[in-house]
Parts: sequence; C-alpha cells; structure tokens
Amino acid sequence: MTVSPLAWILTVAAIVGLLVFDYVFHVRGAHVPTTREAAVWSSLYVGIALLFGVGTFVIGGSSMGSEYFAGYITEKALSVDNLFVFLIIMSSFRVPRENQQKVLLIGIVISLIARTAFILLGSALINQFAWVFYLFGVALLITAGNMFRPQTEESHSAQNIIVRLARKLFRTTESYDDDKLFTQLNGRRAMTPMLLVMVAIGGTDLMFALDSIPAIFGLTQNVFVVFTATAFSLLGLRQLYFLLDGLLDRLIYLSYGLAAILAFIGAKLILHALHENNLPFINGGEPIEVMEITTGLSLVVILVVLLITIFGSLFSTRGRTQTAMANVRRDATAYLDAEYTDDPAERERIYRRLLNSRDHIIALGPKAKQIVKNEPELLELCRQATTTHEALTQPTTPH
Repeated sequence: MTVSPLAWILTVAAIVGLLVFDYVFHVRGAHVPTTREAAVWSSLYVGIALLFGVGTFVIGGSSMGSEYFAGYITEKALSVDNLFVFLIIMSSFRVPRENQQKVLLIGIVISLIARTAFILLGSALINQFAWVFYLFGVALLITAGNMFRPQTEESHSAQNIIVRLARKLFRTTESYDDDKLFTQLNGRRAMTPMLLVMVAIGGTDLMFALDSIPAIFGLTQNVFVVFTATAFSLLGLRQLYFLLDGLLDRLIYLSYGLAAILAFIGAKLILHALHENNLPFINGGEPIEVMEITTGLSLVVILVVLLITIFGSLFSTRGRTQTAMANVRRDATAYLDAEYTDDPAERERIYRRLLNSRDHIIALGPKAKQIVKNEPELLELCRQATTTHEALTQPTTPH
C-alpha cells in the first residue's frame, strides 16, 4: 500500500508533538516520577501505539497491520533490553535521579533521528540491491550469537570512544550543575557530565540501531511501517525505564529470547534473499525456490518466544537472586551518594528496597547462595547504608 504524503506529514507531526508534550509537561521541571505516574503514562503510550496499529489494520489491510504489530513488538522488546545498558550508563555517570528523565528523553530523540537515517539508508539499499538481504540476515545471525553470551554490568562501558574523545578535546567538569550542559570552571566555559552522559547514551544507541533496523526490515519492507513501528516503540520508553526500575535485572532470559528472535528473522531474511537472488555465484544468478516465512507466522513466533522468556525470568529463582544482588549494589551506592537525590521519599524508597534485597540474600538456601557473588561485600554495603540511615533519622537529643 502506498502511503500518501499527507499521512506521512500528520504522523510525523503527531510523533514530534508527543515528544514536545513529554518535554514541556514532564521533563522540563526536574523531578523523580512516582510509580503511578510512570505506569499511567507508559500505559497511555502503549495504548496510542496499539490504536495506531488497529488503524493500520483497518486502513492498510491485514498484511500491513500484521507487519506493524510484528515490528512494534520486536522493537519494543529490543528497547527494553537496551534499558539495561542505559541503567548502567546512568549509574556509571552518577546521574542525579531528578535529571535522569531529561537524559532519557534526549537519548530517545537522538535514537529516533539516528534510526530514521538508518531506515532511509536501508530502504534505498534494498530498493537498489537485492543482495542486501544477505548482509542483513548474516548481521542478525552474528548479533544473535553474541547475545547468547552472558551479559553483565562489566560487559558494557559507559566510557565509550565518543566520551573519551570529548574528555580529551574539551574542558569537562567532574560534578553536575543542576541539569545544565555547560558551566563555568575557573572562569572558563566547560562541559558538565550531563552532556557527556547524553553523548554516551546517543553513541551507544547508534550501535543498537545497527541491530534493530535490519531486524524490522526482515519483517517488512514498507518504510512507513518500519518508521512508525520504530518510533512508537521508542515513545514512552522514558516512563517504562522508571516503571521497570528494579525489575530490569530480573529479566535474565530476555536476551536469550531476543537472540532467538533475531536468529529467526535473520534466517527469514536469508530465505527471502535466496528467493530474490541475483548474485551470479549463487545458483548462476537465478532465484532459488525456497519456503518463505509469512508475517503472520513471524508474529506468532515473536509473541511465543517473548512470553516464554519473560515468564521464565519472572518465576526464576536465579532471576530473583540476581535482581536482589543488583539492587543491593545499586541502591546502597545511590543511598550513600549525597548527590544522588534531594527527594526524601526517593531516598526512603531505595532504602526500603535495599533492605528487602538484603533479606532475600540472607534467607537463601545453600544451593541458591552459590549464585550470589561477593556476598560479604554486598552485606558490607548494606551495613554502611543502614548506619547512614540511622544517623540521618535518629532524633536530635535536646540540650
């Protein structure tokens, strides 16, 4: 189906309008969003994406609608997996909790711009060279293989090459100045860590785009569907970050599920490439009659794999234990950091979660305790946080 220029203009205007609305009404004033706020707005953005999909189904037909939902679900799942890396970057740069919303929104805007460029480039290559499907398929298979390797905090570094280059070329500060990108250091203009963390997230997301764009092109070559599914998967990601806070580490099998999905789409792309083959060294440049995987089957496979990996993670003892370990380390470090937040309710929230995670680790049986690494170090962090909490909450004795 050919999409009219008017439909493109209205869709892009709506997406830009949602981003502007998000900034003006939620991000401009620095604050820590409550769980209820994050849940309401996450649900709203998912609802908008689903309504758009229903409209695509009604106006564009079942084929276009199925392609949109398959693409949206895949991109959303990849985005959730990316949130884990964003969490590591935020912790590495010690971003104050009140300012994390702005960092995430800017990261989403950078991501949307980068992915739009990749979508246009990918579409141009596909229209010009049928063999590009081979490259996309092989790239996804390699990515899937890499995702089967265990991912830990040490697997990712916030100090990527762009940040290291920025620190070498420009004057930077070690501390934040509210949410300013630049400040004065010894009478001279200097970059703050706020700008550096945005650069880190933007640079990291460029790598994510190299995986996600070939994946969605494996489900549909309709540029409108590719763009809208990608854009709507990114909208609401900021709210989802705060809603899933503390649960991201729980999804221990999500990366395996995504690896299986990417491998499936990679195989689908290679089959399609064989069907459209014109490379002279493969079958004499003639197409090969092979089975092609339908969009409907792709949608079913994606949903089944995601449901299995998500529920498997949520009910896993290993998942609960790894979540407790990560929460102890992150929450204790954050609580002991005086600059983490000025919000007393937020400090109390992470302290209570810290205690719950500590109690979970202490109550583990001998077999489950084998999962825990550096238990003495984690419990020492808890002790320091508890001592600090008692000192801060102990009533002052009148003289």
